[in-house]
Amino acid sequence: MQALRVETLSGDLSGVHLVDWPAPDRAPGEVLVRVKAASLNFPDLLMTKGTYQFKPLVPFTCGLELAGEVIEAEPESGFVPGDMVIGGNKTGAFAEIASIPVGGLSALPDGLTFAQGAAMGAAYQTAYTGLIELCDLQPGQWVLVHGASGGVGLAACDLAKAKGARVIAATGVQAKREAIAAAVSPEAVITARGRFREQVADLTDGKLCEIVFDPVGGDVFDESTRCVSFAGKLVVVGFTSGRIAELATNIPLIKGFSVVGLRAGEYARRFPKRGKSINEAIAKFAESGHITPVIDRTLSLSDWREGFEAMAARELVGKVVFEPDS
Repeated sequence: MQALRVETLSGDLSGVHLVDWPAPDRAPGEVLVRVKAASLNFPDLLMTKGTYQFKPLVPFTCGLELAGEVIEAEPESGFVPGDMVIGGNKTGAFAEIASIPVGGLSALPDGLTFAQGAAMGAAYQTAYTGLIELCDLQPGQWVLVHGASGGVGLAACDLAKAKGARVIAATGVQAKREAIAAAVSPEAVITARGRFREQVADLTDGKLCEIVFDPVGGDVFDESTRCVSFAGKLVVVGFTSGRIAELATNIPLIKGFSVVGLRAGEYARRFPKRGKSINEAIAKFAESGHITPVIDRTLSLSDWREGFEAMAARELVGKVVFEPDS
């Protein structure tokens, strides 16, 4: 089979190659899946450099999430050959066949294509865990979502809208504003550069935001501490800016807000019943048509470099989905 292998760590993808590789054997507790689609996530890019918090041993097959068809499973797994599934693991999705722990899979929601299913998993799990599970998002609340052109940011906007929240989508790229507005119809789209608090204050009539969802970090995080309402929550999702911000603790004390760390995958691993409940809730949203993953482009796995380079260059509005060539 073909698999996208990280053979050496590098900052320029020179250590990543699409190769012929033996199909994996199914280990106990795992399900063998024929991959129909797999989506690219920012951690995939970071793992090729060795800069993500999870550092798999090199060499490895990269790819966090997929959608596909079950080939082989244990009877007690709840899956049988032919089942259409979504899910994944920390690695292994960018291949024709993957062996995935049974807890990392769920049924493909009715009405979704394989590409949509692959694009939905990690992004919407992150958004749901952060906004609803940890922050108890309520209808009518103001939510500021940074990195709104990325898969996680768009999912957060989409899910917050589905819950009846009032969403301000923020992007660092002015040219993406129209595409974000068309994709998820937020209350407003702003460019998050410099002092954007006044824009947020004007949009909310001075109330600011009950929830700020931040996958960007750096300067965006610094300014976001000024955008959280009293008793609000600032959710730390990641650091795509490249700088991990520091916070003087007198700021949340005086302003009365909470800083919430979000690791959705780890949350689901530590609390598997909650993880299953989250996946079921997301599936219901999808099947009812209230949420729809945004796909920027669908590529053959042989064109993997285009997708990785587009993500690195911050060209995307939505997810990149790879489909195996065979």
